Amino acid sequence: MITLERQAILSTEVSAAQSRQGVSDALARITHEFGFRCFALIRLPQTEDMLLDRVILETNLPRDYMYEFDQRRLLHKCFVCSPALETNLPLCWNIDDTVAAAGIPFPSDLADLHRRHKLTTTVAMVLHSLDGSSFCIRIDGNRPRLTQVELNEIGMILLHAFGVFDRIRRAEARAVTPLTTRELEVLRWTSQGKTSVEIGKILSLSDHTINAYMNNAIKKLDCVNRTQLVAKALRLKLIV
Repeated sequence: MITLERQAILSTEVSAAQSRQGVSDALARITHEFGFRCFALIRLPQTEDMLLDRVILETNLPRDYMYEFDQRRLLHKCFVCSPALETNLPLCWNIDDTVAAAGIPFPSDLADLHRRHKLTTTVAMVLHSLDGSSFCIRIDGNRPRLTQVELNEIGMILLHAFGVFDRIRRAEARAVTPLTTRELEVLRWTSQGKTSVEIGKILSLSDHTINAYMNNAIKKLDCVNRTQLVAKALRLKLIV
């Protein structure tokens, strides 16, 4: 399939997605059309995140791959935590190509896992939501690295797919959350380890006001403290 025809077909499928499952199906089709095997849409991990299963939002990665990945605690050894991904452009590398993989962490245990699952080539792209949250789409398989033309093409399609996903995600949050926009904003900063004083400086509010927002959120979600509040908000996908 020529590039323009493939891009048009895939973009049409992405645009037609009306749910998370629709976006997931479109990502699976994109993965297949570019000769890869698996995809994952991931919330970029924070320091306290330890498990891939906790940060993956949509994926068709094999369950045994994910189980072993988490058993070995490989999340913070993984490329999604690499400074090399601090770019708005898609990157592609093969774990055996040391030149292309410069700056991408691939310790031996992670490389071994990928080889056994025939996931030797990866495309990864960091994307940012309008609400300030950060995500990564990774696509893995056992094919040669993408050409620059293919990389440009898949980058445009993934950007489109994420835009549709993010619109759906934010609409879902607005529909189910009893929290106000400001309460969610304060809660999101809290989940990233910020204190009330630090959040107050970021939002140009007093720490007393920040505490009031937090107390309101605790009552609305029927929690007893901030730790439980953050855990429940993550479980309900009010924040990511």
